[in-house]
Amino acid sequence: MSSQAPDTTRIHNIGYRSYDGPRLGRAYARRSLFSQSLRGAYGLGRSAKSKVLPMLLFAVMCLPALVIVAVAVVTKQSKLAIEYTEYAVYLQLVISIYLASQAPQSVSRDLRFRTVPLYFSRPIERVDYVLAKFGAMASALFVLTAAPLLILWIGSLLAKMDFVEQSRMFGQGLVSVALLSLLFGGIGLVMAALTPRRGFGVAAVIAVLTISYGAVSTLMGIAYATENQGAIVWLGLFSPMTLIGGVQTAFLGAPSSFPDGSDPGAGVGVVYLLAVLALVAGSYGILMRRYRKVGL
Repeated sequence: MSSQAPDTTRIHNIGYRSYDGPRLGRAYARRSLFSQSLRGAYGLGRSAKSKVLPMLLFAVMCLPALVIVAVAVVTKQSKLAIEYTEYAVYLQLVISIYLASQAPQSVSRDLRFRTVPLYFSRPIERVDYVLAKFGAMASALFVLTAAPLLILWIGSLLAKMDFVEQSRMFGQGLVSVALLSLLFGGIGLVMAALTPRRGFGVAAVIAVLTISYGAVSTLMGIAYATENQGAIVWLGLFSPMTLIGGVQTAFLGAPSSFPDGSDPGAGVGVVYLLAVLALVAGSYGILMRRYRKVGL
């Protein structure tokens, strides 16, 4: 004799309702992505392991400035041991390592795990994504390079150096690192966005920044040794760091970074500045083109 099991079927009202809260739109989404990317560039909001390298590099950037300030205050110097505009040039290797480590983590993971189309399924558009990532990377680099300049400026005031002169040079240094941050940030993101593999992105950024600077510096040295000074100033157009050096020498009162110690002058300086702006705009254009394809 068989008995039939009782019917236990139930219909549940899950209570789906349409969203009736505030709709914050594209601007809010763009700001959120910018904030998240900027925080991520220093490991904030990520694992403890992710914080080690960016924070260590930030400390390495600031340590020489602290030492210079301490010596200036103790010995009552009338001038800092380094110019504000020279600081980033001397520590360009640290900047390159930071960019190589953080640019790929900003964009490569989205490419690798194919999350970019998910961003574009929301009110955010490609231009918002690129602007947020570009702005965050440039801002992270500006924090990295401007913080030691702020330490130098505060130290100069503690050492009772001339306030007006130090403030003027501090302002020139900030303009210099702002241009550097835009240029390096754009180049770094372009290199990182070419591949979803983070390791390849790191290698590409390092190669572009260090090999180009090494090659240009070598060619400048050869031109100087062969008394071909006219070529030195134009060779500087082929490396991001020498481009920044030429701009700040021409317009920001920085010491010359050329082997012969020459000042490129305002005319050549305009060419350098236009080259920097063209590279920044070109990096933005390449990123827009790249994400038109990725978002499909």
